[in-house]
Amino acid sequence: MMIYPPYLKLGNTIGIVCPSGYMPIQRVQKAIEIIKQWGFEVKLGKTVGHQHHYFSGTDAERLQDVQSMLDDPSIDAILCGRGGYGLSKIIDAIDFSSFIKKPKWIVGFSDITLLQAHLYTKYHISTIHGAMAGAFEDYGVESATIQSLYNVLMGKKMHYTSSPHPFNKNGIATGNLVGGNLTMLAHSIGTASDIEYNNCILCIEDVGEYIYNIDRMMVQLKRSGKLKRLQGLIVGGFTDMKDTTIPFGCSVYEAIQHIISDFDFPVCFDFPISHSEQNVAFKYGALCTLEVNSSKVFLKEL
Repeated sequence: MMIYPPYLKLGNTIGIVCPSGYMPIQRVQKAIEIIKQWGFEVKLGKTVGHQHHYFSGTDAERLQDVQSMLDDPSIDAILCGRGGYGLSKIIDAIDFSSFIKKPKWIVGFSDITLLQAHLYTKYHISTIHGAMAGAFEDYGVESATIQSLYNVLMGKKMHYTSSPHPFNKNGIATGNLVGGNLTMLAHSIGTASDIEYNNCILCIEDVGEYIYNIDRMMVQLKRSGKLKRLQGLIVGGFTDMKDTTIPFGCSVYEAIQHIISDFDFPVCFDFPISHSEQNVAFKYGALCTLEVNSSKVFLKEL
């Protein structure tokens, strides 16, 4: 049974934290402005604008800031500033004992996928896979990405559509919606954060990877038995993909299609979940129906 944190109400406080990569404080100003326009208060973590080489602080500093946000009773939701890399270095030291007694929404994607998978796997607590603080500046309050995040935070059920794609596989599936960044999903295999994929609809996306590496990670999911347990697959955006000097020989979507060709579950490609402006928010673990047909794709929360 999934546990859903309380949806937000006017006057609630959203904390902003950077548990992974460094983010200049200027990049959160638009997020602060829009969050206040929505009727919420904002509390910044110490890692916002702080830098230790690539990271937003040392492992100890980032751990302390995340822990403080999780435990602070005055904070009603946590918005991550950015992803990058770093959560896997601290996640096993986070104490979730207070958080699981009074969970709050955690928003993020990319590197934050690991935290979301961990909370789903260990505690069946839902989070929000969606835009982080930098996206408010990049895309603006009127974008579908930011509006979808607001709607989910306020308790509106998800109902998204996308256009047909030549690689789609028609069908209808019902299951718990999980996934996120493919690199982080592969990175979590064999750890305490590893997702149990039985009866799930898996969503995958990634950015800045070589096509052969995407192929390798999909092979890892297949060889570890993850893919055969799925009810459905949502392939989001794979942005800024790279190829080797000797070309891999196919596009990233062709590589994914080839690896999943043995399975019968419905599949949709080019769904608006990605490291680009097309990144609608979804509730991790929510029971959803995925319908893929020749004219449209529907993802609906039940």
